[in-house]
Amino acid sequence: MTDIPQRGVARTARLASLPLGVAGRATVGLGKRLTGQSPEDVQADLAQRTAEQLFSVLGQLKGGAMKFGQALSVFEAALPETSAAPYREALTRLQEAAPPMAPAIMHRVLDEQFGTSWRSRFSSFDDLPAAAASIGQVHRAVWADGREVAVKIQYPGAGPALMADFNQLSRFAKVFGMISPGLDVKPLLTELKARVSEELDYTLEAGAQRQFVAAYEGDPDIVAPRVVASAPKVVVSEWLEGTPLSQIIATGTQEQRDRAGRLLALLHFSAPQRSQLLHADPHPGNFRLLEDGRIGVLDFGAMARLPHGTPEPLGRITRLVLDGDTEAVIAAMLAERFIRPGLDIDADRVMDYLRPILEPLAQPEFTFTREWMREQAQRIGDPRNEAARIGRMLNLPPEYLLLHRVTLGSIGVLCQLGARASYRAIAEAWQPGFAK
Repeated sequence: MTDIPQRGVARTARLASLPLGVAGRATVGLGKRLTGQSPEDVQADLAQRTAEQLFSVLGQLKGGAMKFGQALSVFEAALPETSAAPYREALTRLQEAAPPMAPAIMHRVLDEQFGTSWRSRFSSFDDLPAAAASIGQVHRAVWADGREVAVKIQYPGAGPALMADFNQLSRFAKVFGMISPGLDVKPLLTELKARVSEELDYTLEAGAQRQFVAAYEGDPDIVAPRVVASAPKVVVSEWLEGTPLSQIIATGTQEQRDRAGRLLALLHFSAPQRSQLLHADPHPGNFRLLEDGRIGVLDFGAMARLPHGTPEPLGRITRLVLDGDTEAVIAAMLAERFIRPGLDIDADRVMDYLRPILEPLAQPEFTFTREWMREQAQRIGDPRNEAARIGRMLNLPPEYLLLHRVTLGSIGVLCQLGARASYRAIAEAWQPGFAK
């Protein structure tokens, strides 16, 4: 891999290979079943081959294709276990690694951003990337004053490729719907497209990171690395050593899982109030569990800016549902346009739809599991179910779409962790409108 592929025709051809590959493998699978192979073996083989192709195409294209793959990866917890394992491994790899760009191209970006004498800013610089992600890669280095730093460098041509990918991916939404049943992929793509365009401006990212660092200065639970230097396509931050959440999901102890889950929930609920920001890219590759027990937060490119914190009606409606106050719930949902005026909808069925989703906040402690998420995905996503019919009648106002997507993503990570914690207490402490 020498550069992010930019030619529209070439990128479209690679993306088009995803649905074509699925169709081709399904045909081969039918042939294998006719020759006597068991349906389970054929399905396992199809899943493995589809996962391999998914990682290969999305990872090599980087840009919006890989960004979408990362967002999709947190929803694998909703898959049946027999189908999830191959996808889990391939999609999780998207959270931590991608083919790197060549050193000569990386040097060219640094020349443009910091001047041709950029090496004088560092006492050492590793040309091998420590991580490669959707629109940039990270190199480990030592700043001239002796601090260990992470140097995040944007791929040349990332902007046009990013936008083109999202336009193309919208055409193949059905394929990704096969991977995450119950997930409406098109709105997810539309919202991601609007958000990630901000990620191309590393100056904006550095500003958000400084704002977040200031809000959590000296915090015993949450930390973010300080910004050392920045330019439109490069951010230099202090190095943060820790265990990636993807590794904890794979091999962590239950104690690590519970602590990571509690701190991730604390971050989700407290950040809008403390920093007026919400991390909008909650995949496991963006978090580290540090040796001192804190959770380290990385990558501030995708942020929801909430100058007034989390909207109070969300917490109030949640509390009213848990209290069983049906009349007040319907009135509040009408006021916030979750229910359109004039819609004839059964209030009790609305409560039946909402109550199971809010179960994690109904109990003093709750354990998020893949089984729980699969149950919810099937209940809401299966069109034969009453809950799915009610869900389709409800409205999601645009100002809540990002919060909804980030919350779903965070829940997906908690389910991958299998984390047990007092999520209700965290919501009572930080969610406006929730505490009595």
